[in-house]
Amino acid sequence: MARNEFSRREFVHTAIGAGVGLGASALVGVHAQANRTVKIGLIGCGGRGQGAAQGALDAAKVMGLTVQIVAVADYFKDRAVGAGQRFGVPPERCFGGANGYKDLLQTDAEAVLMAEPPLFRPPHLEAAIAAGKHAFIEKPVAVDPPGCRRVIAAGEEAKRKGLVVISGTEMRHEWPYINTHQAVAVEGALGKLHGGRVSFCIGHMFRDRPIEPKTADDLVASWQNWLCLSGDHLVEQHVHNIDIANWFCGKPPVSAVGFGGRARRNAGDMYDFFSVDYDYGDGVHIHSMCRQVNGCWNWVGHDFVYEKGHTNGADGPAPQQSPIPADLPQGEASHIQEQIDLLYHITKGQPTDQARAVTESTATAVMGRIAAYTGQQVLWDEIMGDPNRKPELYNLTLKPTAEDFENGTVGIPQENVLPRAGS
Repeated sequence: MARNEFSRREFVHTAIGAGVGLGASALVGVHAQANRTVKIGLIGCGGRGQGAAQGALDAAKVMGLTVQIVAVADYFKDRAVGAGQRFGVPPERCFGGANGYKDLLQTDAEAVLMAEPPLFRPPHLEAAIAAGKHAFIEKPVAVDPPGCRRVIAAGEEAKRKGLVVISGTEMRHEWPYINTHQAVAVEGALGKLHGGRVSFCIGHMFRDRPIEPKTADDLVASWQNWLCLSGDHLVEQHVHNIDIANWFCGKPPVSAVGFGGRARRNAGDMYDFFSVDYDYGDGVHIHSMCRQVNGCWNWVGHDFVYEKGHTNGADGPAPQQSPIPADLPQGEASHIQEQIDLLYHITKGQPTDQARAVTESTATAVMGRIAAYTGQQVLWDEIMGDPNRKPELYNLTLKPTAEDFENGTVGIPQENVLPRAGS
């Protein structure tokens, strides 16, 4: 993952007011596990991956546990070694290459943190669950419909095995969002939902000049710029806000219609902007917009309109009864809280499947991307439901695949060649 991932998360936190203070309640019930050591492996050793590993160490302090990073893996061996040096992992447990994750899964790590490029997450999660590991999986969890269905299936297998899968959709771990959702979406404090909007409009990110990739390594090194590796920024970043829309609507949308284009980028093969109308049925529409262009008005956030008022997802009325467990410690920021949630469920022996929710949000973003690329209405049932309704969408697989990287059969995509909607 890119080193500038830290600053990206800080931008999100600032823009949407995320993060909560660490109070005395954080210490409730943590001492019972004081002698517990949780061994963790890290897959994907860039900025976000190392941030997740540090978050797990910080979470352990809040909970009175011990977390040990026992193995690391990255496509680039030198990056794995660098992360190993930071977290005290011996060189023989620092694995590199497209198949390095398989070596990590053979270690004594009982949980894995997955922060590799999104393309690789479906097969990596499948392998982690097959190996009996708990998992934290970053968003988005896939880049195409088949990948999304693989992750849902892996989550179901995790439930059968009694494993914990926690997702990196960070706002679902923030207590103001959890309590607001409980009040308005579960208890109905504001009445019926009429509609809303979600946005991730920011300045330009990542490389600006042509990459001119020659090898698979070149693609992975610049993964944020490529559709096949990231899913485009609608999927890779705006999935955060789309996830909140799905959460507050209580389901994924029925269909998507949208448009997008490219006005500024000179690297990779992604769009600069998207505008998508998501139809959730029952007359409820959510407008989704995202843009990465400098010098424009920016907004990252949400606004949901109800018959008795509106909310940004975190400023709603207090619920009658909070769904947050009384003994769950509260972290000082969402990137720590999501690791607290992972450790909490592992140490409590409570199997948890967050794979389906994050996958449905990923698939919602993928559906919007397809609608914008093609100029056509795309139905949820066409990509996630009926394999016979529109097979070309249900089976749409971006190339190269994760398996191509493992097998050495990567074809290099053409730079600055983009989908064009219409005729």
